[in-house]
Amino acid sequence: MRLSQFTDLIEDEFGADFAKVITHDTSLISLSDKTPKQLLSEGEDPGLVWRAICEQLGVPKERWHGKPKIKRHAE
Repeated sequence: MRLSQFTDLIEDEFGADFAKVITHDTSLISLSDKTPKQLLSEGEDPGLVWRAICEQLGVPKERWHGKPKIKRHAE
């Protein structure tokens, strides 16, 4: 996963403002109690970090690849 995909997923799931809080302040238990920001700056795979966030914060597995997009019908 690219960092841009990680950013898109976390902002889509939590909103841009809360995504920043999670990235800077959440210690991920399964990844040495480091924050996502620390892990990403150390070169950790963004996909691994995203999955750890999902597991720890209870994101349903069906949204781990993003929220379903609603198709709009032309009127």
